[in-house]
Amino acid sequence: MTTISNSIAQRDIQFQLHSQTNPRRFEEQGPLIVTRGEGVRVYDNTGKAYIEGMAGLWCATLGFSNERLIAAAKAQYDELPYYHTFFQRTGEGATNLSEKLVELTGMKGGKSYFTTSGSEANETMVKLSWIYHTVHGKPGKRKIIARDRAFHGSTIAAASMCGLDFMHREFGLPLPGFLHTSAPYSYRGMQEGENEATYVERLARELEDLIVREGPETIAAFIAEPVYAGGGIIVPPAGYFQRIQEVLNKYDILCLDDEIVCGFGRTGKWFGKDLVGMQPDMMALAKGLSSSYFPIAAVVLAPKIYDAVAEFNKQGGAFGHGFTNSGHPVGVAVALEAIKIYEEMNIPEKVQKIGTRLRNRFEETAARSPILGEVRGAGLMLGIEIVKDKQTKEPFDVEKQAGATFDRIAYRNGLIARCMGDILGFAPPLILSEGEADELADLFDKSIAELEKTLYA
Repeated sequence: MTTISNSIAQRDIQFQLHSQTNPRRFEEQGPLIVTRGEGVRVYDNTGKAYIEGMAGLWCATLGFSNERLIAAAKAQYDELPYYHTFFQRTGEGATNLSEKLVELTGMKGGKSYFTTSGSEANETMVKLSWIYHTVHGKPGKRKIIARDRAFHGSTIAAASMCGLDFMHREFGLPLPGFLHTSAPYSYRGMQEGENEATYVERLARELEDLIVREGPETIAAFIAEPVYAGGGIIVPPAGYFQRIQEVLNKYDILCLDDEIVCGFGRTGKWFGKDLVGMQPDMMALAKGLSSSYFPIAAVVLAPKIYDAVAEFNKQGGAFGHGFTNSGHPVGVAVALEAIKIYEEMNIPEKVQKIGTRLRNRFEETAARSPILGEVRGAGLMLGIEIVKDKQTKEPFDVEKQAGATFDRIAYRNGLIARCMGDILGFAPPLILSEGEADELADLFDKSIAELEKTLYA
């Protein structure tokens, strides 16, 4: 981290409140000051390079110096730097991107709706769910079911859908009407004597019991990431979403797909839903949509959702929802260029190849290490669990701060990872080369060896 004597560090401590940061610790340690990026690397103000093993916040899918995305933004700024999509306005870019997203997602006959952030996209899906059920004569269907360990955003409703205590404790969340069912976390959740099929059946039964207990007439939607991101890189067991979908269909509950991390090739498929067999009524897209070169997000909705909005307003009312920067012309220009690049790269195939290489290296390290349990994930979305005992899966005592200690060691070695408790996450830019994957794996191996010495000292 940057020394406190640095004037930028001093001023940052004085003036900025940071997300997901302990304020008092930050006052003591100061910020890491990132000054530039190149490919899969970022550089701090001392010139030190780091392989960005998390693509920032899961999002810089095309790295930190893509000239085509920069040029697309510059060209649009020269032509029209801002306009909106309220009151029947549009621009050519917004129209083109709307069409492209419907095509890419396979939401035949659907529509696209633009927001600025993933949190806004997820909240938009909630509001559209309420409209849908109201139009169909069921205005009491308002509750939303999410899952333990889920992350869906930081705004009030989105944070309520999170299944993580640290997103709730300061704010008195979740709000009433936001419910949670168990995560499909096989490594920790599967009981003795269960196989994947019986575990899935138990999870589906738990969901159905929750619905019946709350009253099916009160449940609007179920929201899920195809593969958990911030909750620990959890891939559901085979058949999970198919069985969950049966329960949702039985009780007329919509399925909301949070693709904010999983979308645009991250899992080795264009969208995570295609990996796990999810059949959503709406999809939230962000992050990889523009490689986060511009803040833009979207909801792609099935025809029946749009029809409900139109029906609700058939007497002449206007859809009462919107954001100042929805369909921002620079954002849509960057997103269209990003999608072109993904298509040229054949992004799913590339991610599968590099992801397999990186996962194999992680598994080699885990096989040698006494403190690494399960290696899991999909594509370039990989997680490794630190454990005290590989056989029993017993975790280290919380006081050991194993994950946070790895995080600090990796920083020193020039590697940025994501510490989720004692689960280590990696989601590097999708442009990662074979050589860079090997370099990342070498730094991981070195950092784990140092962590072992620290934990057993």
